[in-house]
Amino acid sequence: MGEGVQGAQVVHRLAGVLRIVSAAMPEGITTSDVARAASLPRPTAHRLLASLAAEGFLDHDRRSGRWLLGPELYLMGSVAAERYDISSLAREHVRALAEATGESAFFSVRRGNETVCLLREDGAFPIRSFVLHEGKRFPLGVASAGLAILAFLPEQTVENYLMDTTLAAEHGDGHGPDEIRARIRETRALGYAVNPGLIVNGSWGMGAAVFDPSGQPAWALSLTGIAPRFADERRPELGRLLLHHAHELSRKLRPSPSR
Repeated sequence: MGEGVQGAQVVHRLAGVLRIVSAAMPEGITTSDVARAASLPRPTAHRLLASLAAEGFLDHDRRSGRWLLGPELYLMGSVAAERYDISSLAREHVRALAEATGESAFFSVRRGNETVCLLREDGAFPIRSFVLHEGKRFPLGVASAGLAILAFLPEQTVENYLMDTTLAAEHGDGHGPDEIRARIRETRALGYAVNPGLIVNGSWGMGAAVFDPSGQPAWALSLTGIAPRFADERRPELGRLLLHHAHELSRKLRPSPSR
């Protein structure tokens, strides 16, 4: 039993290290920063990183000292994409949103209690927000994509998550349980989520959930930009566009009725 528990802890740590490196792509991350993010002693973090690199899951840039995702993950990801990746379907909607609004448009996927950005397309407006990029992870309830997904999960799932998760310490006072509950109510009423500069002051976002064939929110389309571009009079228009494309993408994912 002891060996089983210890083995599970090692797997948990390795998975956590991989997620931390993934979130730091494409620049990569140092051993010290991994240790800090994973709450591990630096020698332990280095040992895990080196083990992952030996198996091809990570690469180590000796000049910069940074760790990056490795070729074995690329190969595995290519195979897994056949089952899980809908980016090819989502890309046209992300591009259409960027072209129609001039803002930066995104497609994110839910992974456990996080969202991971998969696609980014910049619109014509020259001032951009760089809070979100491919590979960036946020906890559910943080950023508009994660709020849009969280709002449409089953009520008990939402409550369990809010009771077990502390977001305010890292992401600011606006991410306490009561504040998130209030934004969930607003999201359900509007159909889309609004992030009024809660991550970076002056950087706004809006998101709409995309539902899998079982009716669960599994992905999200979102827009980000500077606050003046998300003024009161424009948000309903942006919301309608997000909901339209989220609905169309959800519809494409539903199985065709048998003939």
